[in-house]
Amino acid sequence: MTTRIAVCPGSFDPVTLGHLDIVRRARSLFDEVVVAVGINAGKAPLLDAETRVRLFTEAVAGQDGVRVVRMPGLLADLCTELGAAAIVKGLRGGADYDAEQPMALMNRHLSGVETVFVTGAPELAHVSSSMVKDVARYGGDIAGLVPPAVSDAVHAAISAPPPKDGRS
Repeated sequence: MTTRIAVCPGSFDPVTLGHLDIVRRARSLFDEVVVAVGINAGKAPLLDAETRVRLFTEAVAGQDGVRVVRMPGLLADLCTELGAAAIVKGLRGGADYDAEQPMALMNRHLSGVETVFVTGAPELAHVSSSMVKDVARYGGDIAGLVPPAVSDAVHAAISAPPPKDGRS
C-alpha cells in the first residue's frame, strides 16, 4: 500500500494554533503530513529556523503521522523528494486565496503536485503569525493564540536583538 504524503509548508514565525489546526485536519486526510519550515525571503524572521522547527516539533509531539523538517529550497523540490501527493495550505479568507493561488499553480507547474486548500477554523480566523508578533511586541497576551512554549520563545526573542543578517 502506498503512503499518501502531504506537505504543509510555511515560515511558521511563530507557529500558531491555526497552523496546528490545519496540520491536524490535513492528517485526517493523508497518511503522513510533513510540516516544511521554510524561509520567507520577503520577511526578517523573529525566530531562527532551528527554533521554529523545534517549537513546531514540540507542538505536534504525540501526533502519529506528523513530522517537521526544515525546507532549504523550493517547495516543489521537497515535494518531489518526498513523493508527496499534495501540498496543504490553510485559508482564513479571500486575501489568503489570492496570495496562495499563484503559488499553487507554480508548484503544480514545477512538480505536478496539487495544492489542497483547507479552510481555517472560524474561531482562529483572526490568528496569524504577524498579528501574534505585533500583539507580543506591545505587551499583549498571546497565550490563547500559540502553544505555551511558543509564547515563551516569542517573548524572549522580542527582548533579544534580531539576527544580524535578518535571516535564519
